[in-house]
Amino acid sequence: MSRLLITDAHLLHPETGTRTDPAWIEVADGRIAATGTGRPPGAGQDVRVLNAAGATVLPGLIDAHVHLLVTSLDLPAIASWTPGYLTVRALAEAERMLRRGFTTVRDVGGADHGMAQALAEGLALGPRLVHGGKALSQTGGHGDLRPLGDDSAPCCESRPDFARIADGVDAVRAAARDEFRKGAAHLKVLLSGGVASPHDEIAAVQYSEDEIRAAVEEADNHNRYVTAHAYHPRAIDRALRAGVRCVEHGNLIDDATINLLLERDAFLVPTLIAYEQTAKLSRQSGLPESSYRKLTEVRDHGMAALEKAHRAGVNLVYGSDLLGPLHPAQLEEFTLRAEVQPAADVIRSATSTAARLLRMDGEIGTLAPGAHADLLVVDGDPLADLAVLTRPGRHLRHVVKAGAVL
Repeated sequence: MSRLLITDAHLLHPETGTRTDPAWIEVADGRIAATGTGRPPGAGQDVRVLNAAGATVLPGLIDAHVHLLVTSLDLPAIASWTPGYLTVRALAEAERMLRRGFTTVRDVGGADHGMAQALAEGLALGPRLVHGGKALSQTGGHGDLRPLGDDSAPCCESRPDFARIADGVDAVRAAARDEFRKGAAHLKVLLSGGVASPHDEIAAVQYSEDEIRAAVEEADNHNRYVTAHAYHPRAIDRALRAGVRCVEHGNLIDDATINLLLERDAFLVPTLIAYEQTAKLSRQSGLPESSYRKLTEVRDHGMAALEKAHRAGVNLVYGSDLLGPLHPAQLEEFTLRAEVQPAADVIRSATSTAARLLRMDGEIGTLAPGAHADLLVVDGDPLADLAVLTRPGRHLRHVVKAGAVL
């Protein structure tokens, strides 16, 4: 049984937003065994002792909106890559995410059981991967990337991709069952237009309420949940009425939608950094011209939506939604959120609140005994300055995943 003892550390507890006096944390067999202040327990020969020298220890970070397979902004090109090449590229990015401090990521379109298993078995270095398989899109929806002149039928469920097409209640049920059969921990449905899709408008409402209810019912039957890509109140309200548990993006929410989020105790995953980074791209990046127009629409409203949701007390979760060459900015979502949220709330969104969304509270995002020993050791106090988290080259001393120090 591997053991680790971290001494002379300040422990940051996200649930309470507090940072303890110098303390210790004991790890056994990949999980937190005990924490305390004062003199640490004795360490035997089989115990690795890590003196934090006054650094802060906090739970590893959780990014609840990633697309590991989307390692390029040229989505049609990705569709032509072989599964092997695509997987190697994705696993390389997974390792970079871990080294930034993300010990768990929720993939909301693309990654599958095989990738999650490889990471869990240590065949590749990366975060815990909680995947949802392929998202569901209606024909002509956010996940239908066929060009206007393409009359071919969408194909096919076995091809690596971030979404699959399913139209009608029966087809949605079948697709949901298939994704859960393949190990999906959640199901994402695409309920409005999006920036990356070439032909739909942001305000477009996709999928009928009956189709959404079918997806939710299948998720409930499998003890899973549904999350929805949606920007506009019409799409979000329809989703929440149908039982969807989480909303991705939500840039155009209004007060009535916020009240519905609160009433249903639903979660919201803003992804502001995706718009900021995409806006910096040149026209030669491969992103369609139509995407720049839609990007401006959602970018201009994103911060106001975050502020309204925060003030109302909505369950806010950290997400980045960065694609391809934009991934290095993954930590910069902290900087944007700090403009309207206290540091403790931003940290909570990437730890304990995210864990609740993933239905892994008590397992990750906490320093409580029994939790996975996914930890960061950082110089400085993130509660006083979030730059401690956004500048890993300067402040991140150690990443610990399942008790193993990178």
